[in-house]
Amino acid sequence: MQTTDLGNKESGKIWHRKPSPATRDGILVNIIHNTSEYHPKVLRFLNVAFDGSGDSFITGDHQGNIYVFDLNGNRFNLVQRTAQACTALAFNLRRKSEFLVALADYSIRCFDTVTKELVSWMRGHESSVFSISVHASGRYAITTSSDTAQLWDLDTFQRKRKLNIRQSVGIQKVFFLPLSNTILSCFKDNSIFAWECDTLFCKYQLPAPPESSSILYKVFAVTRDGRILAAGGKSNHLHLWCLEATQLFRIIQMPTKVRAIRHLEFLPDSFDAGSNQVLGVLSQDGIMRFVNIQTCKLLFEVGSLDDGISSSVISPHGRYIASIMENGSLNIYSVQALTQEINKPPPPLVKVIEDLPKNKLSSGDLKMKVTSGRVQRPTLKPRESKIQTRILKQDLTSNFENKENELSYGLNKKRLQILLKGYGEYPTKYRMFIWRSLLQLPENHTAFSSLLDKGTHVAFLNLQKKYPIKSRKLLRVLQRTLSALAHWSAIFSDTPYLPLLAFPFVKLFQNNQLICFEVIATLIINWCQHWFEYFPNPPINILSMIENVLAFHDKELLQHFINHDVTSQLYAWPLLETVFSEVLTREEWLKLFDNVFSNHPSFLLMTVVAYNRCSRAPLLNCNLKDDFEYFFHHRNNLDINVVIREVYHLMETTPSNIHPDSMLDVFTALTKGQYPVFNQYPTFIVDYQTQERERIRNDELDYLRERQTVEDMQAEVDQQRVEDEAWYEKQELLRKAEETRRQILLQEEEKMMQQRQKLAAAKRELKIKEMHLQDAARRRLLQLQQDQREMELRRLDDEIERKVQMRDQEIASTAKDLEMRQLELESQRRLYEKNLTRSQEAVAKEIREEADAYRRKVHLEEDLFHRLIDTDQTQSQKAQQIIEENLDQAEQACLNTDWQIQTLYKQKCDDLQRDECYQEVARLLQENRRKEIEVLKAMMEEEAMKWKEAEEKEFHLRSEKKASALSDASRRWFLKQQIGAALAHAENPSPKAPCYGLGQQ
Repeated sequence: MQTTDLGNKESGKIWHRKPSPATRDGILVNIIHNTSEYHPKVLRFLNVAFDGSGDSFITGDHQGNIYVFDLNGNRFNLVQRTAQACTALAFNLRRKSEFLVALADYSIRCFDTVTKELVSWMRGHESSVFSISVHASGRYAITTSSDTAQLWDLDTFQRKRKLNIRQSVGIQKVFFLPLSNTILSCFKDNSIFAWECDTLFCKYQLPAPPESSSILYKVFAVTRDGRILAAGGKSNHLHLWCLEATQLFRIIQMPTKVRAIRHLEFLPDSFDAGSNQVLGVLSQDGIMRFVNIQTCKLLFEVGSLDDGISSSVISPHGRYIASIMENGSLNIYSVQALTQEINKPPPPLVKVIEDLPKNKLSSGDLKMKVTSGRVQRPTLKPRESKIQTRILKQDLTSNFENKENELSYGLNKKRLQILLKGYGEYPTKYRMFIWRSLLQLPENHTAFSSLLDKGTHVAFLNLQKKYPIKSRKLLRVLQRTLSALAHWSAIFSDTPYLPLLAFPFVKLFQNNQLICFEVIATLIINWCQHWFEYFPNPPINILSMIENVLAFHDKELLQHFINHDVTSQLYAWPLLETVFSEVLTREEWLKLFDNVFSNHPSFLLMTVVAYNRCSRAPLLNCNLKDDFEYFFHHRNNLDINVVIREVYHLMETTPSNIHPDSMLDVFTALTKGQYPVFNQYPTFIVDYQTQERERIRNDELDYLRERQTVEDMQAEVDQQRVEDEAWYEKQELLRKAEETRRQILLQEEEKMMQQRQKLAAAKRELKIKEMHLQDAARRRLLQLQQDQREMELRRLDDEIERKVQMRDQEIASTAKDLEMRQLELESQRRLYEKNLTRSQEAVAKEIREEADAYRRKVHLEEDLFHRLIDTDQTQSQKAQQIIEENLDQAEQACLNTDWQIQTLYKQKCDDLQRDECYQEVARLLQENRRKEIEVLKAMMEEEAMKWKEAEEKEFHLRSEKKASALSDASRRWFLKQQIGAALAHAENPSPKAPCYGLGQQ
């Protein structure tokens, strides 16, 4: 198995050597697409579609790359990059170079494979398009998504109709029936409708399947003739519907290994007239099984459990299967290699029943072969006289004549001849089918394959040199056909005109080599009878027959040929060896051979005479031999219908003694199973030529072998000399290279030093720039920090100023409070003095009262006891009064002094405290201006000092209070002492006191 990696190539060969698929797997080539990026990955193929011819297909991967593969030309080309995954493809449009692709953005685009340009862009779907079906004419297309199906006109690329459905019912598939004007729509509820394409009239609806085998249909396939619909789903049952009768006629049960069916497709066959019998079934295990729907036999399988298939498409002619594998690669299978049974024609409709022995002809008169295959044409013994043949025909019954005229596939030779005479040719559509019936081709696949397996014959290895054909495919088919003929009979390897004789048939049947070979072999056996009796010379006997007929019907023309030395080898043999392909067009040649194959083998010889007779006017005007040669090797202005009518006239008017049919055998078909032995040629000449050719070939091989030996020795000597010279040259080159590299190394070192110096200078410059930048950045940072600090200082100044204002306000308010306090204290003092005065007055009044009482008592006592000493009594009272007045004045002076001392002290303390506060605030302001960082600390220290000062002041206040208390106590003690002294003095006055008091005054 060959593997081709597309890689990043936009075009190239599909395979590099001729593929020879094995019968086991049948793989022609495996195509993969790997990217050559840093991280290579596999691009998976998603869809594939064949064109109408079946020899080319397109495929797209998940990145939107679309390739065209030409299997005949062995080429692939990248035609488009859509940059998004394709969901469906169609390649069988009216314009052969255009294709449709549905993309992941729900759009459908049309591209041209030749110009690689966008032709049209169609939108309208709202979900992914998974199916594109094209009408047989290529004019219309149906695109299907899960929610809708749309009908497009591919001439205008406009939407014609849209199928709207309910949301509860989804669409499975909508597609055209092949070769018809009917649209089949299949829904998810198993309903299937058929519509007329032009009017969209519902033609019929298929009934529901039986409940015993009811499955939800998922996949569908239709035969080429549109008569049978195959449906499957998540089951191993297949339903086959007859669309003409609209009924289910067969249910096929697949093997138990099949649990679900993923894809269905019929395998086309060139012999079944569209009623395909082989169905490909792709199941969930990745294996595609091909079964015969009539016999229900498994024919062959594609894929395996290890290498499963994701989807498959079969070419229209049934020769190739393109399968997208589960690993993302693409496999191309050859159906011919997978099986030998697929392309065989169906069994014949006509079966021959032998008569009873009494009704049979004797074996000496008639040979009848009855086989299980085709009906064999009865053959007469060769060399029977004309009279004997007529007697035999008179003895034969009409039943035998009917059997003789009956052909395969239910055709009748007499009716075909009547049809041919009426229309002049067979219908183009059925011409190949009629030819196969007329020639009764056995289609021996096995025998033909054995001839092909022998390979290319040595006589045709260099065929392209002698016959340069532009089409490589046509050249290969011609080479294979000629090689098969040479392997069949040895004479054909030495027949020089065989390529000329076979070429028109090869060109006509190039797509079916088996039919081509058997047509040529049948032509040689029947219409080329006695051609090889004078090998290697032209068939003189055949040419003599033609000359005799021409002499009978046109002596003047024959005499003209004789006069100008033109023999039958010039005016007859060129037409025979090329079977008129040089002098007729394709249509004329096909029309001629419609009549040749429908008549006796002598018809071809009569055609040569008729061609000369119909061209007698220009031939009679020719006088040069070169003109005759040119005339019979080139096309001429001649009506082929006139020639054919002339042939029929000659067949009827030619006497039996010179008529070619008396010397040629009747038609004999090729035998079935194995081809007959062809030895109608002088074997000794062929054997001698073969021996001589073999001897010459052996001598040539010996000569070539010796020459090859000499050439090998000479080549070895030359090779040694060349190697020695190359070694010396290499050494010299190495020395020069070493010197050059040393110089280069020195230059590089110098350059490196210069580069290093430049680099060092650049580094210095960069360092300087970096320093400048750092310096600038540092300056900017310092400036920023300075600005921030100045801003902070301004903020602190504002704060300090605000606090100073607040302090001033507090001081002012405190001063006002002190003044108010002072006024309050003054008022309290005054009130206290007033109260004290009142108390003093009360005390003094009490003392006076007591004194008055005491005096009255004393006075009474004095009056009672000392009335005698009145003068001393009066003096004593005066002294006591003076002492009391002095005491009151001293006490009042002491009180006034104490009050003044307290007031002055309080004022002094207040002034000292205010001075300290002012000094402290000034000092703090100065420290704040010097150091911003110590502001908080200074405030804390100030707070601590304030608290300490408050404690000291509180302590001082307590000491003052204590001193005041002591002063009050001493004053009260002094007062009490004085009062006690006064009372004591009053009770016991001292004689010296008055004198002292007076002396003081």
